[in-house]
Amino acid sequence: MKTTGASARSLAAHAVARILREGVTLDAALKDALAAADAKLAPSVRSLSYGAVRGYYRHEAILRSLLSTPVKSLDFLVRALLSVALYELEDEKTPQYAVVDAAVDTAKSTDAARAAGLINAVLRRYLRERGTLDAEIARNPTTRHASPIWLADRLRADWPVRWTQLLAAGDSQAPMWLRVNVQRVTTEGYLEQLRAAGIGARAEARVPQAVVLDAPCDVHELPGFADGVVSVQDLGAQCVAFPLGLAAGQRVLDACAAPGGKTALMAEREPGLSQLTAVDIDPQRLTRVRDNLSRGDLRAELVSGDAAAPAAWWDGIPYDRILLDAPCSALGVIRRHPDIRLRKSPSDIDKLPQLQGRLLAAAWRLLKPGGRLVYATCTVTRSENRDLLAAFLRGTPDAAVLPAESWVGWPNFGEADDYGRQILPGEAGADGFYYAALTKQ
Repeated sequence: MKTTGASARSLAAHAVARILREGVTLDAALKDALAAADAKLAPSVRSLSYGAVRGYYRHEAILRSLLSTPVKSLDFLVRALLSVALYELEDEKTPQYAVVDAAVDTAKSTDAARAAGLINAVLRRYLRERGTLDAEIARNPTTRHASPIWLADRLRADWPVRWTQLLAAGDSQAPMWLRVNVQRVTTEGYLEQLRAAGIGARAEARVPQAVVLDAPCDVHELPGFADGVVSVQDLGAQCVAFPLGLAAGQRVLDACAAPGGKTALMAEREPGLSQLTAVDIDPQRLTRVRDNLSRGDLRAELVSGDAAAPAAWWDGIPYDRILLDAPCSALGVIRRHPDIRLRKSPSDIDKLPQLQGRLLAAAWRLLKPGGRLVYATCTVTRSENRDLLAAFLRGTPDAAVLPAESWVGWPNFGEADDYGRQILPGEAGADGFYYAALTKQ
């Protein structure tokens, strides 16, 4: 696609179409779309893209009522253009018929030119029948909150009382949380810097270092960001410090460490660690860990290796603390990464417990007696959390659960099960995270 002179709507539609066609992430699609575009378009492109992707399954439900053919029979770009336009109509910042005219003009300037008439007819019919269609969509929690049916079914099975709450959380916009590097400045001191910069924010007293902005902003507007004074990290992710129970002199492993936010948090929270090792299987993603550490002038040993096969990189000395932030379905962070709903499938999720189990068993062998392993995910499925830990404990007689009541400072977030705590998306403004702490007897 030629981007020079392209409109924000065109760039957003092409980004959404790539997700549908190729399964790339929204971040990757946006990066490519904006690479040769006017920088001034970036905020609009991001807003349109995120809105279209976040509401895609709601838009698809609307289109099913308006089209005489299946939605999936439409070209990916046509679907994307319609979703961008329907998001704009939801957002109501632009007059309705101006949205329709802009969508048609955008189609004419792209490879979807032959569908311009269809786009015009569908959107104008939607405006005529909007009241009835929107009421019909709103009656069903799955379509109201733009969820694929398989996801709604899974959440309902795992969380029969909370499933609609989880769907609504995934359909919302996430706040922007910061982690203040208390080795550089106090949390209150950083709030003063934000106020001086005209940025509204407040601290979350229950989680040291955590600050939430009144409204998201570009990271480069944050005082001290380039110097590592502050980092962007969700409140739920920052809660990892509590089950870990870090102390000076400990030898610590961060398995599956990329992109390095939790590695940096550990280095900031306990600079007296005897060793902090960050392992990741992807050398390119390990570069992001290095960058995050370098920005804050933090130290850790970075190892490119497979956490499920530690014999290739482990020095044989057991660790006092291990964080296994396991690869997961990431359903707890859908509000930040709405493309997850378009890219994941039930079969993708069903494969994960086998990998997570291998990683947990491998990490356990690296833990010293009396040490502590924290199993963490950013998802809400029982199969990846509670059920996985139950199976591991049945086959590991020297493993015992450290209940959340023993995690010093834990802010009492989350739903308790027999093994850990599930922070649900939206609780205290946090993303969805699961934490369990095990000790080796």
